[in-house]
Amino acid sequence: MPIHRLPPETVNRIAAGEVVERPASAVKELVENALDAGAARVEVQADGGGLTRILVADDGQGLAAAELALAIERHATSKLSPDDAGDYDLLHIATLGFRGEALPSIGSVARLSIASRARGVPDAHAILVEAGAVGPVTPAAFPDPHGARVEVRDLFYATPARLKFMKSERAEAMAIAEEVKRQAMAHEAVSFALDLDGRRTLRLPAEAKGPDGRLARLSAIMGREFADNALSIDHEREGVRLSGFAGLPTYNRGNAGHQYLFVNGRPVRDRLLQGALRAAYADFLARDRHPLAALYVEVDPAYVDVNVHPAKAEVRFRDPGLVRGLIVGGLRHALASAGHRASTTVASAALGGFRPEGFRGGGWTPPPRATGYSAWAQGGWQPTAQGALAAAVQSIPGLTEVSARAEPQWPPGVAEEAAPAPAFDPVDYPLGAARAQVHETYIVAQTRDGVVIVDQHAAHERLVYERMKSEMAGGGVARQALLLPEVVELDPAEAERVCAKAEELAALGLAVEPFGLGAVLVRETPALLGETDVCGLVRDIADDLAENGQALALKERLEEVCSTMACHGSVRAGRRLSAPEMNALLRQMEATPHSGQCNHGRPTYVELKLADIERLFGRR
Repeated sequence: MPIHRLPPETVNRIAAGEVVERPASAVKELVENALDAGAARVEVQADGGGLTRILVADDGQGLAAAELALAIERHATSKLSPDDAGDYDLLHIATLGFRGEALPSIGSVARLSIASRARGVPDAHAILVEAGAVGPVTPAAFPDPHGARVEVRDLFYATPARLKFMKSERAEAMAIAEEVKRQAMAHEAVSFALDLDGRRTLRLPAEAKGPDGRLARLSAIMGREFADNALSIDHEREGVRLSGFAGLPTYNRGNAGHQYLFVNGRPVRDRLLQGALRAAYADFLARDRHPLAALYVEVDPAYVDVNVHPAKAEVRFRDPGLVRGLIVGGLRHALASAGHRASTTVASAALGGFRPEGFRGGGWTPPPRATGYSAWAQGGWQPTAQGALAAAVQSIPGLTEVSARAEPQWPPGVAEEAAPAPAFDPVDYPLGAARAQVHETYIVAQTRDGVVIVDQHAAHERLVYERMKSEMAGGGVARQALLLPEVVELDPAEAERVCAKAEELAALGLAVEPFGLGAVLVRETPALLGETDVCGLVRDIADDLAENGQALALKERLEEVCSTMACHGSVRAGRRLSAPEMNALLRQMEATPHSGQCNHGRPTYVELKLADIERLFGRR
């Protein structure tokens, strides 16, 4: 069969299959064009899941009449400029778009109309493209001083086979909404509006540029509770800067749908983020729970390749290990700085459980508000001196070592004086003063403005686990030599990756060495694992190295063993504790990072504010 050139219309339709996969893809391309044009306001309308009609309007720079015909030509763009030698640099791309494929691709499979007025130009013009057939540029009405209005009708009508692969209108509309939200999260200083089938779906006013405005935009999209439960992140390493916000471990979801990564203002989907989040939250969440995070990476464009896929949804870093390490380190630092803090949603869920099923508030008048009081003023529990609290630590297994390294922090206004030590009231501590033990399982503590309920087993489990991790990091992982070294058969590339990480694996207690082509020899394994499936462990490590670049499987198994040991070595539910023992546990929680959740991501305590409790009884 002889070789021949395809007509331009066919070429554009082939390209459209890569660039415009679904209506949300068209919205993405058009919104990115608006942002590249300097728009401060972007409005999106979609009908019939975007298959019937899409409209994207902006107040950007706009297009002159002479540029309209050029804009719908393939590989025509204003975002790349030649240097003095006439060369185009594809290594320093600072715009969202640059390929010049979106408009001609959309025009080849739909009815595309573009109306625009350039900044400083009195007249507006429009152009129409139907299934690749380009109409003339004509004068047009335009409501704004400058900007563009791009309307797409009957998407994929020119390629009926593609329509068969579309999902329901509702699913396509949800995909459009998700795409607009991603763009809005990346550009907090731009206002966004979205209407679906004539219904107002999204209204996001412009926010101040910077962390505060970004958090306000994220809260508007991810929920108001996100701002109260988000940890700020701002780290830089070797010219790569990481910023953004990540949720507390106890503020989690059942899927990874609320994890976002932005690179130089571009929303991207990358396995790098999922692997980094998994590594950073490994100690705090169960396998079926996922954290919320929005992370922003800023890097020199020369060190990231955005020309990987026509849809530009993927990027490739020159040094992915550096970026991954920065994400993991930044997240772990933020989690450590959170201390014993737990999410506010824990208290909300607890309050919801207290409310009677039949109570709806209608037709019920609350009684007159009474003056609140604190039990500490009534002398119900006598405060214990600091020396007695320290002595009480000895009676709780596992707390002695923790106490030796973490001195209790005195609250503001409470001075530490020389002997004789005066009695003090611990209600000023973050977790307050222990008042009672309920069902030999839960500690009830009083703070200045509320009540704290602590799960004694879960809390002590976290304290023991953190101590074991610290000891493991300080003294290394004890090894056990195998009576007969085990040979593990792998793919040659997998074996090479495992052997390249031999030093790192040795630090975790696993001694491996090359054993011919496509095999590794295992001589020692971590003593904590006891009898283990060596072949399965090494293969899991090989898979992790291929996907994430780090041996997460071994780390997770060691941490799982430590977690199990901590669980069995902790204060059990059903054990009666004295008041000094309960207060000692509270003080150690305040001094230990991550004590707000157990090893499985469940909260170790619930805090109820006095105002919330008063609302339950109609006092507010």
